[in-house]
Amino acid sequence: MSTFRFKLHQLPDCNILCFRLSFIIFCIASFLFLSLNNASAQIDTTKNSATGIYLITTSEGNEFLGTISYQDEKEVVVETKTMGKVSIPKYQIREIKEVAGKQISSGGDYIPEQRFASRYFITTNGLPLEKGDNYILWNIYGPDIQFSVSDHFGIGIMTSWIGIPIIGTAKYSFNLGKNTNMALGALVGTGSWSNPDFALALPFAAFTLGDRRNNINFSGGYGAVWSNDGNEGRALFSIAGMATVSKKVNLVFDSFIVPGSGSDNNFALLIPGIRIQTSRGKFFQYGFAALLENGEFQSGMIPMIQWFQKF
Repeated sequence: MSTFRFKLHQLPDCNILCFRLSFIIFCIASFLFLSLNNASAQIDTTKNSATGIYLITTSEGNEFLGTISYQDEKEVVVETKTMGKVSIPKYQIREIKEVAGKQISSGGDYIPEQRFASRYFITTNGLPLEKGDNYILWNIYGPDIQFSVSDHFGIGIMTSWIGIPIIGTAKYSFNLGKNTNMALGALVGTGSWSNPDFALALPFAAFTLGDRRNNINFSGGYGAVWSNDGNEGRALFSIAGMATVSKKVNLVFDSFIVPGSGSDNNFALLIPGIRIQTSRGKFFQYGFAALLENGEFQSGMIPMIQWFQKF
């Protein structure tokens, strides 16, 4: 190891930077590859046609998965795997929908779409926040509130517990094809009461391959800040992804990359983590952020702890 380290430090700064950035890309690709392969082992994604299996949701939020053996104007009888035949009065049924093969795991369990699939740790993607899926993302440093104005357009606000800064968000999503989505958006913020002369803006675009269970996202934008000390702007990039491994567990990867010139002024966060459903409409997310600054990996890891809550 010492020999390898000695030889690495004999390289010019630009070569060291290229080596480390290549290592980052390798880590990201490896994580997403392993995650998506793990998800494919759990979910049969080859079957998208009609299955004859239905998910029945009651007005109280209970779900029954199985084949419908009988129904009339008063009741629906569904043959489930765990409970056998279940008779459900029709006035209690909120929704009946047929389930595609890719929504059923190898064990026969229903794998729902991830309610918060449009968000990773710190970045968003091309998937839309569907109408009615408003949520709060509770962070250690403060809240992040997102509202769905329509099936394609959402707005939000994020801040710290002391209200510094205050950042507004907006995103418009549109479908490009099967399992292909794109979004255009922006973040605009101010230093609020502490520093009203400080302002920031970040227009961005996101391109997403996949669905609300498994996806990979590429995004980029340009961040600019204004203050009494002058103005500054930088390009920003991110590679992120999510893989479903069970009904209540998802693997999540996020990154935030600020390239610079040569080996100076480079900054990147690499954030692998896990998302776990704790109850209906609530998820807990936990991970660590590795910091790369000016071509050097920094010691220590930054904990990322978040709670998703629908409202």
